This record gives sequence, structure tokens and C-alpha cells, in this order.
Amino acid sequence: MAAIITRNTTQSMGTWNNGRPVRKAFVRAILLFVALFGTLWALVVLPSFWLMAPVRKVSLHIMADGRFRPGILADMLVRMKAQQQPAILQPELRYALALVTLQAAENAMQRKSPDEADREMQAAEGALRSALEVKPTDSYLWLMLYSVVTRRNGFDPENIRYLDRSYASGPNEGWVGLRRNQLSLAIFSMLSKSVQQEVVSEFAALINSGFVEEAAINLTGVGWVERERLLENLKQVDIVSREIFAKRLARDGAKVRIPGVELDERFWR
Repeated sequence: MAAIITRNTTQSMGTWNNGRPVRKAFVRAILLFVALFGTLWALVVLPSFWLMAPVRKVSLHIMADGRFRPGILADMLVRMKAQQQPAILQPELRYALALVTLQAAENAMQRKSPDEADREMQAAEGALRSALEVKPTDSYLWLMLYSVVTRRNGFDPENIRYLDRSYASGPNEGWVGLRRNQLSLAIFSMLSKSVQQEVVSEFAALINSGFVEEAAINLTGVGWVERERLLENLKQVDIVSREIFAKRLARDGAKVRIPGVELDERFWR
């Protein structure tokens, strides 16, 4: 019996020892594959990060409505287009490229010939559509697409769908509303009933968030025809904000009734 156990044990150890080189080779192959994959990933993906770093900084400045010295954005676009595009293009990169291209085009409208400006606006439209392919739920991109196509081709009711998509994607985005509310009030009667209500609520949200100056400009400008509906909806706004808004309108001589607010007659003098 002892001889049998010894023989079986010896056979098992022999089998284990014979399999060790195979296992070692298998582990080496896995490690080599992981190392090769990591190297290829770095070569393919890292260029997009290198390109993204300065562009992201500029795009954030644009979103904050920052200003640039003349030629800065145009030079950046030239450098970006001159570089080899990464094989994997991040959604953030397309987004940033769209913002930079759009801002450069808006600057060009003030300094270049109509033909040159139109070419840059056409490029901006293309960049916005490209960004929307990877970020189809971005309310700001839809708003900017509406703005660009309207500037280039004039108002077309067909393009209202871009505004609709903007509200559907982000109805309560304050910083988007700062730009969107004015554009929407300009065509208020042509919007669907549901989008009209979004616009009215957005106007109230501007006041509630402290953007009284912007709301006053919208009301006394493109929103004047709809003033009764806009003002009636201010019942949801806190009373302090309503009072500040009423005083701001009084300084311009706009005699309107703000729900729940009674101003002293001296404000109208």
C-alpha cells in the first residue's frame, strides 16, 4: 500500500512539474498582452487629452461669457486644425471645438467681410452638428444651433424644432436660459403651448435667481406683447425678488402690475 501511495504521489508531482512551464508561459502571454494593450491605449487616447487640455480651458471661458483679445480664437482654431486628430475623439473635445468655432465666427461677424463671416458661421454650424452627434441631449448646443441657422438663413419655422429640443433637454438650466429666454420670447406666438409654458416659467426663474436686469430687458423688449402672461406667472417667485424686479422696471418708467407688490408713487417719478 505504501508503495502504491508513493508511486501515485510521485506521478502527481511529475504532472504538476510538467505543467508549470505551460502555466508560466500562459501568465507571461497575459502580461504581455496587457502591457501591449496599455501602450496602444496610450498612443491612441492620450493625444486627445493633450489636445483637450487647452481647449477645455478656453471653452469654459466662453461659457462664462468671457472675452478674448482679437485673433486669439482664430489662432487657436488654426493650431487645432493643423494637429493630427486623435483616433478616439472625446465627446468633450467635439463640444469644446464647437464652442471655440462658434465664438470665433461671432467675432468674425464684427471684423470681417460678410462672405468671410458667413463661411465661419457655416463652419460653426457644422461643428455644432458634429458635437450634437455625441451629445444629443445638450440643451445649449441645440440653442446655439437654432441661433446660428437663424443668423445665416433668416427665420424659418422649421428651425423652431431646435428650440424645442433645447427645452426638452434642459428646461431648467439657468445659464442656458439667460440666452434662450430672449430668443424664445421673440417668437413666442409660434411656439407650441407646452414650450410657451416653459418659456414663461424660465422667465420667472431668471428673476428668482437674481437675473433681474436680464429679465427686465426681455420683458420691456421682445416680451412686451406677452407681458400680462409673464407677470401673472411671477406669483411663484419669492416676494423679495418680485419687489426688486418691480423697482427695476419702475426706474425705466414701465408701469406694470407685479403680483403682490405695491410700490410707493415716488418710484414712478
